[in-house]
Amino acid sequence: MLSVVINSTETSSTAEATLRLRADHDILDFSGHFSQFPLLPGVTQIDWAIFYAQDILHVPSTFQGMEVIKFQEPILPDAEIALHLKWDAEKLKLHFAYHSERDGQLIAHSSGKVQLANITNSNQRL
Repeated sequence: MLSVVINSTETSSTAEATLRLRADHDILDFSGHFSQFPLLPGVTQIDWAIFYAQDILHVPSTFQGMEVIKFQEPILPDAEIALHLKWDAEKLKLHFAYHSERDGQLIAHSSGKVQLANITNSNQRL
């Protein structure tokens, strides 16, 4: 997978970044999901969103839950996609959206919100 940060901005309570990604056909995530029609698993899409948000936006590292997760259009091998990340520091929520363009049309692949937190004691919950 190749990634390049296209744009990132920060304010006092939010931070945003948009990345251009290529889902190479030979990554392990495509194997076995499904053999006749490989597509990028939803769990991989969520994992990438959290990974890049932690790396670029420096969001907290403890997963607390998800909401409003939508998978609209499969991400196929060798697809070039954009990942938009927006961190809401007040609500501790990461908003993510994957999209691409086809024939001049914007294609929404998936989107959602992930609740994150900085927790030092593993027994503590929000």
